Formats: sequence, structure tokens, C-alpha cells
Amino acid sequence: MTEPAIVLTLSCRNRPGIVAAVSAHLFESACNILDAQQYDDTQTGNFFMRVVFNRLDGAASREGLRAGFAPLAERFGMAWSMRGADERRRVMILVSKFDHCLADLLYRWRTGELAMDLAAIVSNHPREAFSHLDFGGAPFHHLPVTKDTKLEQEGDLWRLIQEVSPDLVVLARYMQVLSDGLSAKLTGRCINIHHSFLPGFKGAKPYHQAHQRGVKLIGATAHYVTSDLDEGPIVEQDVERISHRDTPDDLVRKGRDIERRVLARAVRLHLEDRVILNGSKTVVFTD
Repeated sequence: MTEPAIVLTLSCRNRPGIVAAVSAHLFESACNILDAQQYDDTQTGNFFMRVVFNRLDGAASREGLRAGFAPLAERFGMAWSMRGADERRRVMILVSKFDHCLADLLYRWRTGELAMDLAAIVSNHPREAFSHLDFGGAPFHHLPVTKDTKLEQEGDLWRLIQEVSPDLVVLARYMQVLSDGLSAKLTGRCINIHHSFLPGFKGAKPYHQAHQRGVKLIGATAHYVTSDLDEGPIVEQDVERISHRDTPDDLVRKGRDIERRVLARAVRLHLEDRVILNGSKTVVFTD
């Protein structure tokens, strides 16, 4: 059987010779490049690259390849990662009352579309609220919250995150705002789905806001969580055309479909190492 590919992602200040150095290093390490994408952000002067390669006869182990690449990365001041495509990420999903995104992620997980290990499902609602869903053996944690117990509940959530050690936390319509402290701890590894086409219509009831403004397009946005509410780096977005005949309920119904597919695409892009942070933005290398 063909050995699974390895994915290298990197970012650094742009300077001549980066691509040549990376390519030459992989060649000299007995590796074969299968796919390579790069982006030079001329406004910030930053460089981004995603390389997929496999090991040939005589190549070092994955650990050896990581150790061998480290000096080159240090020379160019790179932020980088090197991971086997078969190394599955551990994912924790947080959800509140609305379960359509959770149900969609569970389906894509069971069918293998999302190559991840479901480490935990967490909700501020009891398990009975999701009795119609098959969690496939994934552990469920009920962390109830009220206005008076929010700090305590978030402390319990953080302890659970430390215990479970997820690589990615997904807010699948989790209707609790994370504190600045927790948001900072989860930088770059927490994706939220916002039921609006950001940066417009933030906060509560965005579809009702959109209806009042008479918009002709509605959308949804998946973004990384930061301390600035609904302003984190955007990973994925999509829209759908609507008309004056659509009621707020119609917009909510159509919005659910957009939210499902936008969140699923964002999670897949993250799992496949296709997203690299670029300050308040992202570089997304599509397939």
C-alpha cells in the first residue's frame, strides 16, 4: 500500500529562496512533492505555503523529517507544522438548543467525510434534548449554565478541554459567549459558525435584522474565535439569494442549510491543514 502523504504548512516573512530551500530540502530528504501551493501577501510581506509530499526509499521517519526540517525553519523564521495525512485530529463539539449543525457534523463523521476522532460532545442542555441523534459512542457532557453560574461553568469547560485535549473545538451553534481568557487559550483551534454573513448583522437575531433591512442575500460565516465577538479570522462563508416574499422564518430555514455546509467546509479545511492564520485574516488553500 502507498504510504499516506505528509502535509507541511508554513508561514514567515517573505524573502527570496524560500520555495527553493523547501523543495531542495525535501528532495535531499528522499521525499517526493505531490502538491504545492504558495501565497505571497504583498501588503503584509508575509509568505505562506502548503506542501503535500510522500517519503521515498531511504527517507527518515516522520519524526526524523520533522527534526531535519527544524533548522531550515529556524533559518527563515517560520511558523510551521508537519503532519501525516492519516494522523486524525481530536475534535470537541459544543452545542446548545439548535442541533442542525451537530447532526450534520455527526453524519459527515460517520461516513468518513470528516476524518476526525470525536473526543467529546458538550452542551448546556441535557442529553435528552438530543435523544434523536446517534453520537456513535462519543462521550457526552452536560454543563448547564445560568447567568449566575457562567464563570463556574466555563471553568468546568476549560478543565474538560484540558482533560480531553482536543486539537479543535467546534462551536456548532453553541449560544454562549466565551470569555476573553478562554478565547485566548483556544486561539487558532476554535471554530464558530455565525448565522450571518459577517461583518454585517452581528449579535442576536441576525436574520431578523436582515429582514428588517430588506437584504437580498443571506449567509453564514465560520470563523476562528477571538476575544472580539464575531470578529475572528474568517475561514469560510456562503450566501443564498432571498426575496421580499421571504419571512423571517423563511430566512431562518434557509439559513440552517447555509450554516451546515459552511461549518462542515470550515472544519474540513482545518482538518486538512488548509488554513493558515494571517493576522486578522486567513490564507485558505483550497483543493
